[in-house]
Amino acid sequence: MAKTAPQSPDEMSFLDHLEELRWHLIRSTLAVIIIACIALLMKEFIFDTILFGPKNMDFPTYRFFCKIGTFLGIDSDFCADELPFTIQSRLMSGQFSAYLWTSIWVGFILGFPYILYEMWKFISPGLHDDERKHSKGFILTASLLFFLGALFGYYVVAPLSINFLGSFKVSQEVTNEFDLASYVSTVRTSVIACGLIFELPIIVYFLTKVGLVTPEILRKYRKISLVVVLILAAVITPPDIASQVVVALPILVLYQISIFISKRVLKRQAKKEAKLAAQRAKKS
Repeated sequence: MAKTAPQSPDEMSFLDHLEELRWHLIRSTLAVIIIACIALLMKEFIFDTILFGPKNMDFPTYRFFCKIGTFLGIDSDFCADELPFTIQSRLMSGQFSAYLWTSIWVGFILGFPYILYEMWKFISPGLHDDERKHSKGFILTASLLFFLGALFGYYVVAPLSINFLGSFKVSQEVTNEFDLASYVSTVRTSVIACGLIFELPIIVYFLTKVGLVTPEILRKYRKISLVVVLILAAVITPPDIASQVVVALPILVLYQISIFISKRVLKRQAKKEAKLAAQRAKKS
């Protein structure tokens, strides 16, 4: 009996698309689980070196700000010997739960390029040939932006948050003893939130392609976007002005880059439409 020819993306039913999406999600989940299993074997490196790195005053970010303070002749908290807080686990399953979930989040972060690849495999059949050609660097660009954001979150946002919140006291009578889950959540949120925020140019690119965003709209709502950026910076950073400015600046730069990208996309689409119009005129 002859095999049925595979359906093209245009001929696939809604259920066929759901089935296709399900397999992409399954493969993405398997990739995260495999990397998480490897991370489970690297407990000391992930916790002692990576997660607890911003807790130690020899962390590169603290040394950098300490040198700046010394150069300017300013007494800086970044030059202290240690941060005035301890980390504890108050639940029976606290350490094991942190160990397990941290490994899963490591799987998500390191497996992000493959997750993007599976997303692209699902979306790309619905694109035209020229759209696929112009989007060849999507996975590489999106992955690079994500990892740049993650590094920014780890080396800038996380240590600033930990240093401020770990040193802040309402009274000398109160001792800072943070729960392990709270500390891990601070580092994780800083890293993943910044990684996703740095995807802004990619998001704007696709929104422009489908006609939901234009450079004029981005410019029109620039002031509102500035307020949103400052609120976002306040959410993912400690409530001091310096930290919020440090976080807000790269987001504003990304916003400006997004305006440029949106403009380029529309210009390319206009050239394409003009070319098609010229070809139709020749045929007629």
